[in-house]
Formats: sequence, C-alpha cells, structure tokens
Amino acid sequence: MTGSLSLTEPRPVGRASRPERPERPLWRRWWPWVVLGVLGLSTLFVILSDMRPSYDGFGFMVWGRQVLHWNLNTDGAPSWKPLPFLFTVPYAVAGRSQMWLWMITAVAGAVAGSVFAARVAFRLTGVGGDRVGRRYAPYVAGAFAGIAVLGINTYSHLVLIANSDPLIVALCLAAIDCHLSGRPRLAFTMLVLASLGRPEAWLFAGLYGVWVLWRVPALSARVLVVGGLLFIPAFWFSVPAVTSHSWFISGDLALNQQTVIHGNKVVGVINRFRSLYELPMQLAMLAGVVLAVLRRDRTTLLVVAAAAAWLLIEIAFAYHGWSAVSRYMIEPAAVMVAVAGSGIGWLLSDTRTVRILRWIGPVAAFALIIALAPTARSRVRLVRHQISDARHSAKQIDRLHKVIDTDGGPEAVKACGQPVSLVGFQSTVAWYVGLNVGNVGYRPGKSIGRGDPIVLFKPHDNGWQVRLYNLPAPVKARCDALKADSDFG
Repeated sequence: MTGSLSLTEPRPVGRASRPERPERPLWRRWWPWVVLGVLGLSTLFVILSDMRPSYDGFGFMVWGRQVLHWNLNTDGAPSWKPLPFLFTVPYAVAGRSQMWLWMITAVAGAVAGSVFAARVAFRLTGVGGDRVGRRYAPYVAGAFAGIAVLGINTYSHLVLIANSDPLIVALCLAAIDCHLSGRPRLAFTMLVLASLGRPEAWLFAGLYGVWVLWRVPALSARVLVVGGLLFIPAFWFSVPAVTSHSWFISGDLALNQQTVIHGNKVVGVINRFRSLYELPMQLAMLAGVVLAVLRRDRTTLLVVAAAAAWLLIEIAFAYHGWSAVSRYMIEPAAVMVAVAGSGIGWLLSDTRTVRILRWIGPVAAFALIIALAPTARSRVRLVRHQISDARHSAKQIDRLHKVIDTDGGPEAVKACGQPVSLVGFQSTVAWYVGLNVGNVGYRPGKSIGRGDPIVLFKPHDNGWQVRLYNLPAPVKARCDALKADSDFG
C-alpha cells in the first residue's frame, strides 16, 4: 500500500478521531468559493451558448410542473428518474424560469464533474507523507483528469441538451472524493443521489452502505444508511405507482428500443464503452491500471474494480433487453479518466516502484498527453459546431413559445383539439401548453387519419407551421384563427 486511502484501510472516521480545529468563517473556507465559481461558470455558459433542453430535459420539467397541478402522468417518455424530479419540482414554482434553472443545474453538474475528477486524480496520485518524486505531479494529474473528463465522447452534447447524465457523473466522482477525504457519510449520500439517476449505482450504494454500518458505529450513520437504502426504491417505484399503469414503468419503457445491442452483448457493451475515448486515452487508462498493480495500490484498484462492475451491470442489462447505450457508461468512463490522470501523475513522480521510471516515466507521461492533442482539437471543433446547432435549436424553441402566445396561449390551443407534433418535439410542446408528455400526440398522420381534432405544431426550418385538422363545426370558425406560420429564417 502506498499511503492512499482504501476501503480496507480507511482513514479514521467519526468526530472523536478528528483533531479540533478553530471554526473558520464561511468566506475563508474553500468550498463556498468553488460552489459559487461552478454556478457562475454554468450560468455564463448557458447564456453564451444560448442552449435549450432537448426531449428528456423538457420531459423532466413537465414532471415538476405537472406535480404542482396534481396531474402528473409518467406513462410516456422520458422514462422515470427521481434525480431530476428533485430539482424540477421546486424549480416549477418559478414558472417558465424553470427552464433556465434546470439548464444551469445540468451544466453545473458537468462543471462539478470536472472538479471532482481533478480531486480524485490528485488524491490517487497523492502529496506529502511517503509520496516521493516531483511535487507538481499530482497537480498535473488533477488538471489532466479535470479537462479530459469534459472530452468524453457525447459529454458535450449531453450538457448542451440539459440531460441529467453529467450530473450523475459528478455525484459518482464526488462519492469517491468524499471517501478518499475520510467522509463516509457524505460519500454514501452522494451514492444515494446517483442511485436516483441510474439503477447501475444501486449496487454501489448498497455495498458502501454495508461498509459504513461496519466501520462507523455512530447511530446517526446507521439511520442515514438505513434511510438512504429505503429511500432509493421508495422514490423509484412509489411515484410511478400512483402516476402510471405500472410500478416498473421505467424498465418497461426502456425495453426493446431501437438502440439495443444486436449480436454479442458483451462485445457490444465493451465497444460502446471504448467509443467514449480514442486510443491514446485508453492507453493512459491502461497505464494507470498497470502502475496501480505494480505499486499494489489497493485504493486505485478498487476504483478500477468499481468501474468494471458498472460495465458488468450494463452487460446484464443488455441481456435483459435494455439498450445499454454509451451514455449509460460515461460514469465508469469518467472514473477511468481519473485513474488515467493518476497514472500520468505517477509516471511523473514515482522513482521507487520501478527504477527505470525515473527517466522514462516523464517522457511517457508527456507522450500520452501530446498524443491526445489531436483528440482535444477535434473535441473543440465539435463543441463549436454543437453550440452553433444549439443556437439554431434555441431559436426554433423560442419561436414555438411565441406562436403559442400569439394563438392565445395554452388554453386556447387545448380548447381546439389535441396538440400534436413530431416525436422529437413532443415534450417541448407538452411543456409549453401545460400537458403531460403522453397527452401530446406524436404521429400526425395517424391522428389525421383517425379523424381526431388536432392542433399540429409542425417544425419548418427554424420556425413552426400551426395547422388544424378534423375540427368539429361548432369550434371550427373560432379555432381557424390559430392557423399561423412563425418566422422561418
């Protein structure tokens, strides 16, 4: 063991084991400034990028808004996840500002994930104590991981559509950081929150909860663990039980989608995981694992084992018929990026494990970093294109808001027929007209063919065409006024 903290050799926990320190005022502590910085950067990014949520993001906001009206129905997509619900319900009190609050939260999750990735890589590399070599190495490791986690493939896209996955990445990395910092209660809390976003995290919350019960004898810790482990299934299944036709609506909606893996599930999951980063980063991850084995660093190896366990769970899900898409694996990818960062740090600093590393290590570390330069450039170009696309999407979404207001608002639309749009805009229309996602149609042709009275919001270029079909005679004259075209340019 190299002095790092592991599950088998935890730092002493509990109030009695910590030396008394003079209480510092809040403004002299580091974490409030980090929180303010994360929120400030996130707000600035949301404003400058002019991003808007996509299908899932608007669906999350519909949940929050509809529960305030005691009219929530979770039968439709997106599939139920408790984590965004914790935010979008209180945000719904702010009306249409709910969208801005959720976007800032989603981006803040990505920024916080970068911060925690840096902290985990820094701690896995280590400073002081029995650590030897170049003292700048942990800082290089942290900077590498903090930047690299933002470069995970699909990560920037998920941020720009205000999805919840980067927030779950931040919670998983925060759990590791809290454990390495000797704060098991906080680490467990982070795992419980992550478990409200992805079912893969349930295993880790359960195992870590058992470990906390064993290592922390305090009554408060036992109450926290028991309450947390009960809270996870209660929140996942109680809300669907009263708002849908099935307690297991999340799993039902995720079954047999077009994105399922055809062929060998194991190979398919591994290939999707590998697609999240190119070969140089994969080599850096491998270097981190090999160095941990050579140093017998159980902490890093346990972190690697946790990432591998996540992938095994994903393989099991794939065999069950769930999609196992790559974005469900960005959590272990982010963890392995932190391991890669620690590997870079150890290549720079370790002169004892393998003597030859004194000379070759720094060369190998910088070679890996330089090899990632083309990937970094391509990611930057991709983000620029994605921001440009996000601005076009924002223009179209804002015009939907305006055309609905021009038509007299949500009540005027609903009085004339069922709102209908294309499937990609179903949740967007639902949020703007005040309906559950499942109450907005997404197959215009079938609705028209059945003779249903509908108000069709058809996307056209950067705008919308509003058309009405099958209106009954008593409302036709009044509702014909809703027919409109927004600006398209």
